[in-house]
Amino acid sequence: MAARWRAEQPGTVLLDGFHALKHALRFGADVRLAVAADRVAALRLAEELAPDLMGRLGAELAEVGAAGLRQLVPRPHPTGVAALATPPDRAAHLDVLVRQPRQAPVVVLDSPRNLGNVGAVVRLVAGFGATGLVTTGDLDPWHPNAVRSGAGLHWATAVARVESGELPPGPLLVLDPEGEDLRRTELPDDALLVFGSERHGVDPDLRAKADALVSLPMRERVSSYNLATSVGMALYHWTATSRSPRVPGGPLL
Repeated sequence: MAARWRAEQPGTVLLDGFHALKHALRFGADVRLAVAADRVAALRLAEELAPDLMGRLGAELAEVGAAGLRQLVPRPHPTGVAALATPPDRAAHLDVLVRQPRQAPVVVLDSPRNLGNVGAVVRLVAGFGATGLVTTGDLDPWHPNAVRSGAGLHWATAVARVESGELPPGPLLVLDPEGEDLRRTELPDDALLVFGSERHGVDPDLRAKADALVSLPMRERVSSYNLATSVGMALYHWTATSRSPRVPGGPLL
C-alpha cells in the first residue's frame, strides 16, 4: 500500500480526514486511493454522517492500520482517514470565474498569509453559493493544509490563484476600514469582494482600482476581525439583500 500511495502522489491532492474525503466525493472528485487506520470505524462514521456515500466508501476504503497511516500521512487526521484525489482542471475553474453574466460574487483574497484561513474561506464560499474564490500572491489555495481546513469543499466551488492584474471581470468592492458601512451598501451579484490580510490589508495598487470601498461594522478600539469572519459577514449581507435567486457555485456540481 505504501508503494501504491507513493506512486499516486504526483499530480494528486491529499484529502486529510473523513470530512475532506466526504465532501470531495459528493462534489465529483476523482479519488484515486482512500485509506483508513480502522476501516470498520470509518464506515461507522460514514453511516452516521454520510449515508449517501456508504456504498462507494465500502468499496474503496482500504485498511492500513494506525502505524501504516502514519507512514503515509505526516500528521494523520483524528478521524483516521486519508485519500488522494486528482485536482479539477484549472481552466474549467477559471472559466466559471470569468463567465458572464454572474449571479453570485467572487471572493478575492489578496496575498493571504495563512493556509488555514484560505481553507476556512473556501468553506464559506461553498456554503453561501458564491461563484468561487480567487487568491493572489504566493500561497497555493490547493495546498494540502488549505484543503484540510476547507474540508474538501474545494471541489464544491471554483478555486484558483491568479495574478492581481488577471482578476475576473465585475465591480471591484474592496473591504477597507475607510469604506461605506456594509449595512448601507448593496453588494452586486457579479461583484468581486476583495479582502486583504489582517496585518497588511489590500495592496494599494489594487485598492486604487476599487469601484467602492466597504467597511464592516466594528466596535471602537477593536482592531480587526478574523479573515474568515469578515468574509462570512460580507457574504451573509449579500444573501440577505440580493434581489437575484440564489444559485449554487462551482463548476463540478
